[in-house]
Amino acid sequence: MLSYKEKTVTLSNLERKIIENSIRDIKDFPKPGILFKDITTLLNDKEAYGVLMNHLYQRYKEYNLDYIAGIDARGFIFGAALAQMLGIGFVPIRKKGKLPYTTISEKYSLEYGFDEIEVHLDAFSKIPNARVLLIDDLIATGGTANAAAKLINQTGASCVEACFILNLTFCGGSEKLQEITPIYYLIEVE
Repeated sequence: MLSYKEKTVTLSNLERKIIENSIRDIKDFPKPGILFKDITTLLNDKEAYGVLMNHLYQRYKEYNLDYIAGIDARGFIFGAALAQMLGIGFVPIRKKGKLPYTTISEKYSLEYGFDEIEVHLDAFSKIPNARVLLIDDLIATGGTANAAAKLINQTGASCVEACFILNLTFCGGSEKLQEITPIYYLIEVE
């Protein structure tokens, strides 16, 4: 069996086109000058969502993962579905104050200040040295993803890779995150 670093599963040109065509651009949202990538149209397109989830399953079925951690809130959509397909657990990484049990948290900077995310202290404790895939819909500046990867590692688990549907390369977040964990994305937006 190939290790996760040796196995490469890529999208075909047709699969990439199906996924790209299902993502809607919204101009000037949430403020003027922003081109928002709306994934709700991908989610309600059964062919595109099926292509996406099948691709993720094929990529990660040989990674020997123990958990998938999804970032609040769109990472929950992809992460929980993929965890079920792989037969492993799902862990939500949430905004501060949303989890009911003892948590650890990590602050990160935004263009206008700071925010904070958290995870349950025992989220990965059932499996020693758990191997965790971090997932979200996109990476932009990377603040949230960096904080999430750090949280996973602080629990004693290992963030083996971070996965995103979109990489907004002009924001530079993927370069920063690669200092903490390998990353994989399906579509690059320049």
